Parts: sequence; structure tokens; C-alpha cells
Amino acid sequence: MSGHNKFSKIKRLKAKTDAQKSAVFTKYAKLLQMEAKKANGNITSPGLKAAIERAKAADMPNDNIDRAIKKAVGAGAEQMEEVTYEAYGPGGVAIIIEGLTSNKNRAAAEIKHILSLNDTSLASSGSASWAFDKKPEGWIPKMMTQVSEEDTPKLEKLIEDLENNEDVQEVYTNAE
Repeated sequence: MSGHNKFSKIKRLKAKTDAQKSAVFTKYAKLLQMEAKKANGNITSPGLKAAIERAKAADMPNDNIDRAIKKAVGAGAEQMEEVTYEAYGPGGVAIIIEGLTSNKNRAAAEIKHILSLNDTSLASSGSASWAFDKKPEGWIPKMMTQVSEEDTPKLEKLIEDLENNEDVQEVYTNAE
């Protein structure tokens, strides 16, 4: 029986975990680039230092961290922009989507596509953010929304699809 040996199983599992690590490292590289650009490469600045600590906590290799910082400070570095999108998900749950992108139009189109695949759409600015308080650690819900058993798997799938997008950094909901 070909293809049924131990190495084939290990190879498939390794490919899956490597893809997941790559997606996480890409998100942290963008965050590091943005913070390094703000700090002009000064590693002792609080924002860049915090981003480096977050990347190390996710087991990002030091050479990847250094490369991301050098890329942001070097000549011809692309400009990373912070974007925030708002939406209402299944069961009327308010959703805040934060991201970093080099192309706002592409990021908006991708987010809209993901939302439309999950039977929802972007909301206008301020329509969902009223349900949250903006704190240094992120968006904290002011009030929680009860989600039915029927809507819970839909919401989980939507959040997973959003987090799999390379431009999305964080997804916040007020789901209970």
C-alpha cells in the first residue's frame, strides 16, 4: 500500500502546522514592520519592544524578527496602515476587525468577501464600536449579546475565516 507509511502521516501533519505557524509569523511581521516604522528602528521604543515580546511569545525566530524590522527601516519599505472594520454577525453580535495592510482597497475587498460568504456585511463606521470600549489591550465589550445555539457555529466559522486572512490582526466580538 503506497502512501500509508509513518513518514507520509508525519509529512502531512508537519505541513499543516508549518502553514499555521507561517500565518501567525506573517501577522507578527506586519505588526513589527509598522512599529519599527513608527520608532525608526529604535528597538528600545515601548511599542516596538512590546511587538517583539508578542512575537517571541508566539515562538517567532529572532532572525525573522530582525528581518521584519530591517525591512521596515530600509529603503523602499512599503507603508503599513492600520485599518478597523465593523460588522454585525449572526444573532446580532457586534464585530470589530482590526488589521494591518499595505493596500486598504484589497483588504476591504477581502473582508467584504469573507463577510458575504458568511451571510453578513460591513457596517458603517461607529455602528458596532459603540458596544465596545477602546483600551490599550484592545476592544472591551460594554455589553454582551446572547448567541443562540443555532448561530454559535456560524459565528465561530466567521471568526475563523476572518482570522485566517493575512491582513487581520484581531477580531473582537461582544458574544456571550
